[in-house]
Amino acid sequence: MGNVTGFMDIDRENPRTRSVASRITDWKELYLEFPQEKLQEQASRCMDCGIPFCHSGCTLNNIIPQWNDLVYRGRWEEALEVLHRTNNFPEFTGRICPALCETSCVVGISSEPVSIREIEKRISEEGWKRNYIKPQPAKNKTGKSVAVVGSGPAGMAAAQQLTRAGHDVTMFEKNERAGGLLRFGIPDFKLEKHVVDRRLEQMEAEGLTIKTGVNIGVDISVDQLQEQFDAILLTGGSETPRDLPIPGRELAGVHFAMDFLTQQNRRVSGLDIPAGSDILANDKHVVVIGGGDTGSDCVGTSIRHGAASVTQIELLPKPPKDRSPDTPWPLWPQQLRTSTSHQEGCDRLWSVLSKSFSGDDGKVSALNCIRLRWHEQEGSGPRMEEIAGGEFTLKADLVLLAMGFLHPEKNGLLTALGVDFDPRGNVMVNKLHMTSVEGVFAAGDMATGQSLVLKAIDGGRKAAKNVDAWLRGSASVLP
Repeated sequence: MGNVTGFMDIDRENPRTRSVASRITDWKELYLEFPQEKLQEQASRCMDCGIPFCHSGCTLNNIIPQWNDLVYRGRWEEALEVLHRTNNFPEFTGRICPALCETSCVVGISSEPVSIREIEKRISEEGWKRNYIKPQPAKNKTGKSVAVVGSGPAGMAAAQQLTRAGHDVTMFEKNERAGGLLRFGIPDFKLEKHVVDRRLEQMEAEGLTIKTGVNIGVDISVDQLQEQFDAILLTGGSETPRDLPIPGRELAGVHFAMDFLTQQNRRVSGLDIPAGSDILANDKHVVVIGGGDTGSDCVGTSIRHGAASVTQIELLPKPPKDRSPDTPWPLWPQQLRTSTSHQEGCDRLWSVLSKSFSGDDGKVSALNCIRLRWHEQEGSGPRMEEIAGGEFTLKADLVLLAMGFLHPEKNGLLTALGVDFDPRGNVMVNKLHMTSVEGVFAAGDMATGQSLVLKAIDGGRKAAKNVDAWLRGSASVLP
């Protein structure tokens, strides 16, 4: 703890964003660079607590107080080494993680928490800038081969760990570029794709083989995959979206959020979109159904398209402005969150139930809704009640369904492998991340259901450790 009074003397400060008028005209990242001396001041706010509750908030168990102190002292290379012990890709989590660690920061009990996420991102960026981040090929090869199916954050983390353990690893991706959700789901204004590409280049230099445009179960049979590899790790994500089966769902102009976001990411990257399938928000009244991060991404993307209006609706009631007493520190707080996309211009409505779509000539033109009242019930959770006379209609030329995902796509690879599923439809795994099929493992959203990028990275790392131990028939060499 280099500055023992830092948390008392220094206020929290975050990097500024580009002006709304500027940033909605392009797809570049939002934040301006934070001066190094200011960042080191922010790092000095860390109390180096006897019990660092930030660790419990962070799924990856990042060693936060240690690298905060190293940043304050200007020891960037050591800070990077400590950070990389638990997190393969801090430049991803430093941009798109909701910062669970910050809501459990002890400083946050009586003041604003330490800017942990920004410090994490900056450690990684300084590592790239100073050429501290280099390929780390294995010193010894095991002669064992692993197929990682899926190249999102779980697949990337597992593939890097297994390659560094000395295995011959091939990571398969059905799309023409690797990255999974990082590449095709998250808008560039939150994560520019060169950030993903430089990590993939490092991984290839370490010995990883990446095969894109390969749909396992279609281009390569499951039997071929099992013959060619000693172990298989499934990291294909949770790709079946939750639908909204109400009257009018068949009307043109009602789309799943991820189809909309994926298309835009493909445009920014210069990738093809099938002719006549464009989903564009320009000059349209857009309604986003779902109040989470995916819905927020749809808001920001629609605004950049030049939408006439954007409205985001949520079934649940509006959260309190400050931390709810139902979620006291250090729990993840139930409270109102306003994203940078919301700040760019969006109407937000809560306690709204979608009843039906209306349309003209087969195209959606309105969403018919009703307002709700929520009642607390002991033992059975809140109950919703439609408010008499609470019906209203929203103009809607484009409706985006952003209500989450149910489970992985089962047809094809998973059914061909014959893996078992849990009651929620996810791939069932044991405590060693192995499925019901010997030698076939699973990690990330495919095994846990829809979650966060940092949890996918953590799942990929843990699965890699178990795959390594299984291949060796002994303890893993991986952390």
